[in-house]
Amino acid sequence: MKLTALEIKQQQFEKSLRGYDVGEVKAFLNVLSTEWEYMVARNKDLTREIDQLKDKLRHYERVEQALHETLQTAKENADQRIAGAKKEARNRIEKAEMDAEAIVGKARQQRHEIRQNIRTLLDRREEIIRGMRSYLDLAQESLSGFSKDEGGIFTLNRDEEAEADAAAANAPEPRQKPASSDHQDSSTAFVIPDADDLDDFLDKIE
Repeated sequence: MKLTALEIKQQQFEKSLRGYDVGEVKAFLNVLSTEWEYMVARNKDLTREIDQLKDKLRHYERVEQALHETLQTAKENADQRIAGAKKEARNRIEKAEMDAEAIVGKARQQRHEIRQNIRTLLDRREEIIRGMRSYLDLAQESLSGFSKDEGGIFTLNRDEEAEADAAAANAPEPRQKPASSDHQDSSTAFVIPDADDLDDFLDKIE
């Protein structure tokens, strides 16, 4: 049952012989109606304030939800970026490792080729040295054989050498074939020895 302040003021009671004092009842009703009116106004104010607080609360809830969604989105974006960065870092590390392995493999291959070339050059050097040593040995043997004069063929004693010089000094000059003035001069004339002179010369050197 809802009562208003006016209804409380206008409330009527039946009179009886031994009932309450009418003035006191009316005074109480007036006080009660005034208090009731104040309580109703206060209740309205509180209700309006509650409604305003509810609106603010709903606003704050919406803001909180938006912030939560924003934070969730930011967290998801951050997680995605972190995951992407980690993936990219792994890819770069793997690529760097592959490149390093390729470089190391190429360097090893080049080192192997260089070592093979060095071995080839060393083998070639040894081959050249052996060839030169063999050639020098053969040349030394040839020189030693050529320098030997076991039969004394290349050695003349002093007497034979003196006789040969004397015979050459006393030998008549060989006759010369006249040179053609058109084709030869005295500096280029070919000398043909006499048969007797040739026999004497051969007898002396035997």
